[in-house]
This record gives sequence, C-alpha cells and structure tokens, in this order.
Amino acid sequence: MSNMHVRMNPFSGEPIEVGGVYKNEWGREETLRKGDIFPSDPMLGDTTWELVSYHQDNDNQVDLNKQSPHDESIGSGSRGHIDRGDK
Repeated sequence: MSNMHVRMNPFSGEPIEVGGVYKNEWGREETLRKGDIFPSDPMLGDTTWELVSYHQDNDNQVDLNKQSPHDESIGSGSRGHIDRGDK
C-alpha cells in the first residue's frame, strides 16, 4: 500500500476544525465556526464540505481559490506548465 495520505473532505455531523467559508457538493457556501458541527444540507441531507476560505485570528478572510500573481505568469495549465504546442 502507498505511503501517500489521502485526506477526505469533512462530512455532515463532524466537528469543524477550521472556521471559514465551506462549500457543499451542490456548491452552496456557508460560513461555519470552529468547534461547531458540519450541518446537513436542506436538499441533499448529509453531505461533504470543502473549505473555500478560512478566517485568520484577526478576522481576515483568506481565499484559497485566489491565484497569486506568480501563478498567472507561469501558464494556464493545470500543473503550471507553459504550453509550447510541441507535444
């Protein structure tokens, strides 16, 4: 078996370890606080939640999907490689 650790997204009913904005399987975003329990979706029922942005201690919000200026200059490929068209 591989030594690679695969982390699954949290599921409804589990405790929230990091406060922030989470998105469920249908894309509904909700702000959740550390220590609370992940809620069920009104339409889906129990669902998985993905962290979109988290809150720092001084109440600043950090967007996990925002690209840095360095990322944009590398290329638009999924791995940041420049497409030279010579494949």
